[in-house]
Amino acid sequence: MSGDDSADHCDTQSGDNEYVDTLATADRATRVELGINLLACIEDEELSLSAAVDRIETVTTDPSLTREILDTAVMRDVIDRTDGQLQVKHGTAIRFDKQVIKRDGEYECRRCGSDLSTGHFLQLPAGELGPFGPSCVRIVLGLES
Repeated sequence: MSGDDSADHCDTQSGDNEYVDTLATADRATRVELGINLLACIEDEELSLSAAVDRIETVTTDPSLTREILDTAVMRDVIDRTDGQLQVKHGTAIRFDKQVIKRDGEYECRRCGSDLSTGHFLQLPAGELGPFGPSCVRIVLGLES
């Protein structure tokens, strides 16, 4: 991969208190699917390209992969891109009580980098994405600005 992919590495805690890097083994296709799944579940009907990229950066910071995620989402009719704006066309809202799992442990938020004692993990069709803090998970899903 090219570019700075520091956001691609996510330390999570396994059941026996060992840390596991959940996205380290994810291939490019899996990252594309995670990015598309994330765009599809955003609650905002319309958002700026920069806001979409902010969310995609929880999956990757590689510019070519970000472009591939956006282009593939357009081709699959998940989003529509017009003049720097995205409209979510075919998405499924996340059920916060069922598809956001909380785990206690020592984590770092994928969005803002804050230390966390409880991580929030999104359960997406392509896999799990997280950890996030309580505010960042809501921002990533478009429930807060």
